[in-house]
This record gives sequence, structure tokens and C-alpha cells, in this order.
Amino acid sequence: MITRDWVRMMAAYNSEMNRRIYRASERIPDAARRADRGAFFGSLHGTLSHLVWGDHAWMARFAGWQRIEGTIPQSPHLFDSWEALRAARVKADAGIEAWAETVDEAWLRGPLTWVSGTSGKQQTKPAWVAVTHFFNHQTHHRGQAHCLITQQGVKPEDTDLPWAVDLAALGLAA
Repeated sequence: MITRDWVRMMAAYNSEMNRRIYRASERIPDAARRADRGAFFGSLHGTLSHLVWGDHAWMARFAGWQRIEGTIPQSPHLFDSWEALRAARVKADAGIEAWAETVDEAWLRGPLTWVSGTSGKQQTKPAWVAVTHFFNHQTHHRGQAHCLITQQGVKPEDTDLPWAVDLAALGLAA
């Protein structure tokens, strides 16, 4: 099972990786960010939009956030401008980090029940499994975004967790 410290570390990693991916993305012209490159969510903009949408869907389950309207197929098209998408990302990351500070071990061990937007069916899983999926989902789609960025000739910053997260700032350094 994961721990509260793991959740805090992953929230910090998520925020830092998003900063790095967005900095690299800003070196690509808007039209190229929006061009369909054959990725699962089409474009770089669409992939990053889906991530914001997905984060809100999971945080609605974890912490009562307001869900962003729309479905998975609509999620790549939710933000009209790069500025709106970037602002939504920054706000979500701050909220995820704040939530991570409140997570306790008992909640992680307990059940989490929600209605899946995909299947329309009620799901119950241990909260720690859902939280693990939440962070894995982010990493998966950021990997796709990383590929789309490098295909445009831009090299994002390092993505390795041990060098990206300031463990001492989290009080996790040995």
C-alpha cells in the first residue's frame, strides 16, 4: 500500500513535471501544439487538456472538486486558448499538492466508491489503488506529451523523479 508521504512526493513530482512539460510546450507555436499528430488525444494541446480534465474527475472523487464538464472524447477540446489551459493546470497542481498534505493513512486504506463516467457503473476500490492510478494516469499521458514535444525538435528537461523532486523540501530526505 502507498503512504501519505508517497502521495505528497507524487503530487510534487506531478507539479514539477507539468511545469517542465509546459515550459517545453511554450517553445512550440500554437498551431503546432494543436496539430493532430496521431496521438490518442490527437494533439499536444488535446493531450494536456485531457490531463486537466482527468485530474479534475479524480479530484472530484477524492476531495469534492467541481468536475470539468465533458466526456473523455470531449476532453481534448475543453480549453480554447493555451493561456486558459496553462492557468487551469497551475491551479489544479496547487490544489493537488494542497490535497496531498491532507491525505491520511486511514483514508488511503479505506474504500472509495464512485460512478465511473466511462461505464456508468458504480465502482468501489481501495482508495490507495485509485490514487495510484491517478498519478499513473498523469505520468502515462505526460509521456505521450513528451513524445509529441520531442517530435517538434524541443528537448524537455529531465523527467527522472529522484532529481526532479526536492525531497528535503517535503521533509522526506534521509
